[in-house]
Amino acid sequence: MAFINYASREIYCKIVYYGPGLGGKTTNVRYVYDRTVPSAKGKLISLKTESDRTLFFDFMPLDLGTLSGFQTRLQLYTVPGQIFYKASRKLILKGMDGVVFVADSQRARLDANLESMADLWDNLREEGRAPGRLPLVIQYNKRDLAEIAAIAELRRLLNPHGAPEFEAAAASGRGVFDTLRSIAKLALKELQRGPR
Repeated sequence: MAFINYASREIYCKIVYYGPGLGGKTTNVRYVYDRTVPSAKGKLISLKTESDRTLFFDFMPLDLGTLSGFQTRLQLYTVPGQIFYKASRKLILKGMDGVVFVADSQRARLDANLESMADLWDNLREEGRAPGRLPLVIQYNKRDLAEIAAIAELRRLLNPHGAPEFEAAAASGRGVFDTLRSIAKLALKELQRGPR
């Protein structure tokens, strides 16, 4: 759930980038960080594991405006993609306000996508969250590579609930900010609705 700082009149929304290892979660968050003006962002923190890393930073998007007189800051997190970091992923998901599932479009990674999506829903169920009650955006990343699955196939496998979805090539920035704007708007809309 969002954190409210009454002294600074800011609301912090936690957005988690989830998906298989090496699917582009870190690339998305780094791209946003690198293109955010210094005065609007905090420090980028990187927690490295043996074969993956978790990133975190917060920033104030200029185009989100205010909510009940409070400025909105987004906190972007990535989770380690490897399945043996399950406990870390579960911990990072705690209290989140929205999820971006970054799918790797390469055909060879379809099973990894499915495994990661199943893991996401398992973790969310434990937290009492369900499809339709969670701001979720699906990003089909690496659309610039060869040997990729068709969007229709990815949609059938990964997006049965009809969440907003975007094609992306995060390394070049294509689709990165479209995805972020979409999840930010969904998370803020959910905050305005209040607890259900």
